Amino acid sequence: MATEFITKNGRVIPLNNGKKGGGGAAVAAVVVVLGLTGSAGVGGGLFGSSTGGSAGSSSVSARKVEGQKAAKRGDRDGAWQRMGMRRLNEKLERQLECLSVSHGEVRKFFTHTPCTSLERMVIAVGDDVGNSAVVSLAWVGFRNTRDLREFKRIEDEHGTGDIHPLGAPLLGLADIRFTGLNYGAETTGKSIAIAEAETATGHFDAATLDALAEVAAYLPRP
Repeated sequence: MATEFITKNGRVIPLNNGKKGGGGAAVAAVVVVLGLTGSAGVGGGLFGSSTGGSAGSSSVSARKVEGQKAAKRGDRDGAWQRMGMRRLNEKLERQLECLSVSHGEVRKFFTHTPCTSLERMVIAVGDDVGNSAVVSLAWVGFRNTRDLREFKRIEDEHGTGDIHPLGAPLLGLADIRFTGLNYGAETTGKSIAIAEAETATGHFDAATLDALAEVAAYLPRP
């Protein structure tokens, strides 16, 4: 847990190796509900629920690689199962512009370089012993790869703003602020997937949350 903080632009930011700044509240729009019931059993039991040593880190890394492989194949549930989790619920929102749901330097970028499409999703995943996490995903399309590369350069830098994640309350959960410290991004053609993860209930260590985000970034675009 971080012990040092600074206040920047009215927000408290941990002084650590986080990649991104936190996201804001969800903006009301037409929401596609994709509520799911979890499949029975995840085959992994408790995973990443406490801080572990090198063996635990190796397990997280190995599961992340397998989860990313499953996600690349389009096996959404299989990706979470590789992480010892199951998908509990999710909601999706689609729109054609990004400016109204962004802030900071990211928003400034969109004023002169608009995106061509935006899908945002919030996903709840959990294990068999009551730990759950919320994952935010945004798929952003651009006119060309040059615009995409410039956006990613800004997006990857901590404190430069963000596209607002959809909020956990859409899933019936307590509001959770996405810090951007557990972050993953993956580009495909002229689009990019941006993922963030936070604990909803119970406990997950930072390595596991980061791995969840990095797996989510490989999930197929809806």
